[in-house]
Amino acid sequence: MTNTTWLRSFCTLVEVGHFTRTAERLHMTQSGVSQHVRKLEDQLGVALLVREGKQFSLTDAGQLLYAEGRAIIQALSSLEQRIVEDPPHEGLVRVMSPGSVGLKLYPHLLELQRRHPGLVIDYRFAPNTDVENALSDYRIDFGYMTTASTLEEVSCKPVAEESLLLVTPADVVEPSWEALTKLGFIDHPDGAHHAGMLLGANYTEFQHSNLFEKKGFSNQIGLILEPVSMGLGFTVLPAHAVEAFGRPKCVRTHRLATPVSETLYLAVRRDRTLQSRMNTVIAESKKWL
Repeated sequence: MTNTTWLRSFCTLVEVGHFTRTAERLHMTQSGVSQHVRKLEDQLGVALLVREGKQFSLTDAGQLLYAEGRAIIQALSSLEQRIVEDPPHEGLVRVMSPGSVGLKLYPHLLELQRRHPGLVIDYRFAPNTDVENALSDYRIDFGYMTTASTLEEVSCKPVAEESLLLVTPADVVEPSWEALTKLGFIDHPDGAHHAGMLLGANYTEFQHSNLFEKKGFSNQIGLILEPVSMGLGFTVLPAHAVEAFGRPKCVRTHRLATPVSETLYLAVRRDRTLQSRMNTVIAESKKWL
């Protein structure tokens, strides 16, 4: 492969037309410029210059190398500039979080993208283990998790608290243990975990969600309250998922005597420095969490 440092010296020499001035522009010695040209000639096995005292002209090979090499050097300069530049509102940002957080954040991040069309938001809904694995594999830039990561390479910082809520059909006024038992449980991927946290803190009878007859299951965060709204059972969900339900009058949310919340963590790779556009999205997210 052609050494790009030698090639830059050669192209600059052709443009300037003088060894001494080329050396000044590149902050080199004149002998250093000459050495770069000779190394190029030795590597390519052809003469690039016809030297006439302090003057020179290009050989056919020199003219071809300059024409092609100039484009390469310009492309490299442009690449260097793009790498150094770190615009806060341009480029792709890849985010992943559990569904409840996504329901809360995604509309606001789309509005951020609408204000800054150069920003591209790639938002995936996924459980905690998928979030930390995606970070570990460099498939996302940052994520949100409701438990701290167990992976050494993933760093988690608490950023918010999200309440867990008991949700029943609208006609259930008092969520007694007997009423919940009669209704049955609408399960979801985090159903047992959420029920254990909230119901375990508020009902002495509670041991496990399996105590309730399972009346349904959905792994789509936006659909979990559909069977609840139809009177088919009750469930426990994070507040953002409840707030996002399109027919709130068809369900009833109960805030129990002992409130329970999940901690929300911002998860990033320890070895990665976040770019400005990523910090822009994080800052916007924090406004709404």
